[in-house]
Amino acid sequence: MNTTVADLGTTTGVQSAFRERGYITDGSLATAVFLALQLGRPLLLEGEAGVGKTELAKVLASSLGAKLIRLQCYEGLDVNTAVYEWNYPRQMLEIRLLEARGAIAEASAHDIFGPEFLIKRPLLQALESTDGVPPVLLIDEIDRADEEFEAYLLEILSDFQVTVPEIGTIKAERPPRVILTSNRTREVHDALKRRCLYHWIDYPTEAKEFEIVLARVPSAPDSLAHSVVGFVHRLRGVDLTKVPGIAETLDWAAALLSLGATELTPQVVDETLGVVLKYEEDIRHVRGARVRELLAETPAGR
Repeated sequence: MNTTVADLGTTTGVQSAFRERGYITDGSLATAVFLALQLGRPLLLEGEAGVGKTELAKVLASSLGAKLIRLQCYEGLDVNTAVYEWNYPRQMLEIRLLEARGAIAEASAHDIFGPEFLIKRPLLQALESTDGVPPVLLIDEIDRADEEFEAYLLEILSDFQVTVPEIGTIKAERPPRVILTSNRTREVHDALKRRCLYHWIDYPTEAKEFEIVLARVPSAPDSLAHSVVGFVHRLRGVDLTKVPGIAETLDWAAALLSLGATELTPQVVDETLGVVLKYEEDIRHVRGARVRELLAETPAGR
């Protein structure tokens, strides 16, 4: 893998740099990444789980030679976890030191609410990065956060700044590159979308997914890769609680190689369904007769 900083100054450059790092993009996605870099705008990626949204941010950071700072969203995420909080033990120690010196009466709020007492969380780390290269800030699964936190992001994504009441406004000298992802478990608010460029990442075609498998699992024989991709594509047409994404395809190919499998047989598929499917109901629904049907529909490896 080429570990040097890539030239992302063109759409073709984005595709080439990503391909070198095992990430296969089509022209529309490469264009969205290119425009986000050129315009300095956040890029919101939506799509089903496992289609490569989070991985894109990792590959982008590698291509730019930049640090990746990740904020994993969840229900109840708040400012203390995402932006900053005060180092209370250190503040209490400072107060005791001031008391010991007899200087507590002359102390001001700044003596215990200064920048040195801040614990910087991912968003503030991204704004205050001093690496010389703007970091890539990944705000992962924004749809899982509360709408109140989503609203808090508006200031950060508009002006790349955070206001700390006791200190003032902290503004990024070099704004981070921002990637937001959403599995669309709920709609992201229009106000947040307006601050971003947008791209929907769909499941790939069989041809593209075959390329992805060869890029990410290079030791997989072409015939096995074709069979795995063909079976997974037919599996996505089955009524399942959760259809497998690209991540599961890659995991399955790697698992089959570890087992020394050279082709898909009903027994091998039945024994490894837990790599591809994540719900017991789905495994029971597919295992056995349905597996044999899907294998019969899957072209043999070419």
